[in-house]
Amino acid sequence: MDFEGSKRKGSSNRRKSNEFARLLATISVGILFGFFIGSSFPAFSPSKIKLIPPIDTYLWDKNSGHSTQTILNVISVTKDNVSKEAQGDPSKIWVSSNPRGAERLPPAILAAESDLYPRRLFGKPSEDITIKPKYLITFTIGQNQKPNIDKAVKKFSENFTVLLFHYDGKTTEWDEFEWSKRAIHISVPKQTKWWYAKRFLHPDIVAPYDYIFIWDEDLGVDHFNAEEYIKLVRKHGLEISQPGLDHSSRGLTWQMTRRRGEREVHKETEERPGWCSDPHLPPCAAFVEIMAPVFSREAWRCVWHLIQNDLVHGWGLDFALQKCVEPAHEKIGVVDAQWIVHQGLPSLGNQGQGENGKQPWQGVRQRCQSEWKMFRERVSNADKEYYKSIGVDPLNITTH
Repeated sequence: MDFEGSKRKGSSNRRKSNEFARLLATISVGILFGFFIGSSFPAFSPSKIKLIPPIDTYLWDKNSGHSTQTILNVISVTKDNVSKEAQGDPSKIWVSSNPRGAERLPPAILAAESDLYPRRLFGKPSEDITIKPKYLITFTIGQNQKPNIDKAVKKFSENFTVLLFHYDGKTTEWDEFEWSKRAIHISVPKQTKWWYAKRFLHPDIVAPYDYIFIWDEDLGVDHFNAEEYIKLVRKHGLEISQPGLDHSSRGLTWQMTRRRGEREVHKETEERPGWCSDPHLPPCAAFVEIMAPVFSREAWRCVWHLIQNDLVHGWGLDFALQKCVEPAHEKIGVVDAQWIVHQGLPSLGNQGQGENGKQPWQGVRQRCQSEWKMFRERVSNADKEYYKSIGVDPLNITTH
């Protein structure tokens, strides 16, 4: 028993000795490897490194003023989107995932979005805004429609920012209304609402708003409640919508936008024979008109890019809106329970210029029709170019 015990003890001592030797060898190799890696990097001064503050700085400092998007920008920085140049020289910043032109900025300082909330010239920025409206309503107006716009604006609560585009250049004339002092006024004479929308409603500017209303000035709103409208839009999952048009509206062209009295919302209709190539496509479904559209934040981000910079009347846009949501025949619809009357007042049309014996409105109408043709051609050509670029024959594509 003593001999066996001694044998086991000796064996145990040898194992411990071997393990210690392996540990020393591992430490030595680690030191040499670390020295090699360290010597392979160029020398740099720590004072030149541009550090991004730790994420918990933003998570826990409620007064930092940094938005959720700023925090996400910080988190998103990885080796994959930092350029080789920056990786080789830590004193340089280059983040390829930043917005174009801002690659040299640390993500924590980026302010990629803005808003339309007025701010004070004094005090703490964090205390500037006491009420943050969740929705935006815009009207493109002339002073001849004062009574109509006064009635319309009063249908929208303090949850709405009111933005007025003045096509006749007259803004101070609206000061008689108390609500006008809180509204935002933008004035460029003889411009349409789609001209204004393209230039002043960039998605990164209106990002705080859940829904964006882009309305004409000649709408009767006696049977419309904005808050109830939004409840129905949410309930039925509509990303693009409009109120139903009462049967007394002028210029009713499409069955889709006519109000149905027995419904809250409808998303499809039957049109005249030959008007719809597919029951899920405009104008039988996935269709609203451009007089009173309402867009979700996400849908507007797409639609804004669809609006052509030089085509100011927006004709044809209603047929293309279905490109911006999927499935369009389920996410585009008409709200019947909150309806309006299209009065069809020829106001902006008279802002045109008479030429060759034509009345000003005739020149405007001719421009509208020519823009519609141009827009259709651009959309068609863009589709063809895309499918060609990926090696697909457009004739083999079934659009839904």
